[in-house]
Amino acid sequence: MEKNPKKHEIALTKLKENETGTVSSIRTAHGRGRTFEKRLMDMGLTPGTKITVVKSAPFHGPIEIRVRGSRLAVGRGMAERILVEKDEE
Repeated sequence: MEKNPKKHEIALTKLKENETGTVSSIRTAHGRGRTFEKRLMDMGLTPGTKITVVKSAPFHGPIEIRVRGSRLAVGRGMAERILVEKDEE
């Protein structure tokens, strides 16, 4: 009996332009967990949500993503803590 292989989680910052993924989990920053999670949930970023990277600004600038039909700009620090499972092409 084969076990399902664990899906590979990567930081949102690792997705390239036009790549899509599904939010799998969110790493909270020490001491700011609930506020950070609530902010992301208010933006529609919850586990299981499909996202697409629209544009990645140069020099470690923000990442523009499409989520639930809206476009959002997410700072690199925040994007590093959003873990996604990259969709297969």
